[in-house]
Amino acid sequence: MYFLWYILIGLVAGWLASLLMKGSGSGLILNIVIGILGGVLGGWLLSLFGVIAVGTFGSLVTSFIGAVVLLLIVGILGHRRKE
Repeated sequence: MYFLWYILIGLVAGWLASLLMKGSGSGLILNIVIGILGGVLGGWLLSLFGVIAVGTFGSLVTSFIGAVVLLLIVGILGHRRKE
C-alpha cells in the first residue's frame, strides 16, 4: 500500500515542480519519475542539513524540493549540450 502513496506523492511533486520550472506539466509517467527521483534526491539533500521529513506533507515537500533541483540540473546539462 505504501508503494501507491509513493507513486501518488511522486506524481503530485513532479507535476508541481514541472509547473514551477517549465510552466506546464511533463506528462503522467514523466511527472511520476521526476517526483520519485526527486524524493530520493530531496531526502539525501535534506539529510545533509539534518532535516528529516515526517508524514505525507513532509514527503511531498521533500519530493518537491528534490524534483525542482533535479529539473534545474537537467536544464543546466541540457542547455550546455545545445551550445
